Amino acid sequence: MYLPPDPQWLRALLNEDCPGLDLTVDLLRIGAQRGVMTFAPKADCVLGGADEAAWLLRDQGLAVTATAGNGARPRGGEVFLTARGAAADLHRCWKACQSLMEYMSGIAGRAALMVERARAANPRVQVAVTRKNLPGAKRVCLEAACCGGATVHRQGLSDSILIFAQHRAFLADGGAKALAAHWEQWRQAMPERKIAVEVDTPEEALLLARAGADVIQCEKFPLPVLTETVRALRAAAPAITILAAGGVNGDNAAAYAATGVDVLVTTWPYFGRPADIKVVMRAACGAE
Repeated sequence: MYLPPDPQWLRALLNEDCPGLDLTVDLLRIGAQRGVMTFAPKADCVLGGADEAAWLLRDQGLAVTATAGNGARPRGGEVFLTARGAAADLHRCWKACQSLMEYMSGIAGRAALMVERARAANPRVQVAVTRKNLPGAKRVCLEAACCGGATVHRQGLSDSILIFAQHRAFLADGGAKALAAHWEQWRQAMPERKIAVEVDTPEEALLLARAGADVIQCEKFPLPVLTETVRALRAAAPAITILAAGGVNGDNAAAYAATGVDVLVTTWPYFGRPADIKVVMRAACGAE
């Protein structure tokens, strides 16, 4: 697991789905019976959420056997998680665990695909996911992307400095020349932090790189323009880190990586089909 589990958030998944009695289990009077529940993907996948599901199952008193965890790549039909215990506990955990793993594995699979395609063109490039994820589910969205080999661009506003056009709108003069003029002042104010800035043109990129920007984020640059901008930035400031952002996805990741940027910034892995994980439940036999 890349990020530690959030017990309160995970337990809330169960409370949301079953805030009181499980009426079906109660009606059938099967809650005390012993049973076994297994999870297996219907097709090859990259696992996300398996560690969280195993934690939640154990937290609810079930005996868990896990043969694969987050980031593993089980084949279709391969059981990777088994839980044993009372039918009431199995049914309470069933859907929350299945849904969490399906959504997280979908994100992990898309991240892995994007990383694979990007590194085929540029083995040193990183794919970094943004903080533009499902509100309230940031931890699991980031975890899932990391399971697929991506890194985290920004966890939030408090972990890095990135100057956007939306910030510049509140400065007396938000032009690139004014930013460059203030750069040394900002550097002295936060000497232990890297300062990144998003730019819209090659001219802004070069001006701010020469002023001392640590990171240049190129927003929606056409590929030929980005290629030339990367070359110019490397010549002007060899130590600078260059990011490509805006519209970077699994289909064009290789093309963007081939420009020579250091990082592809993306939200693409977050949005798409979940994986399909099959759950089988049966009554336990004998000493099982």
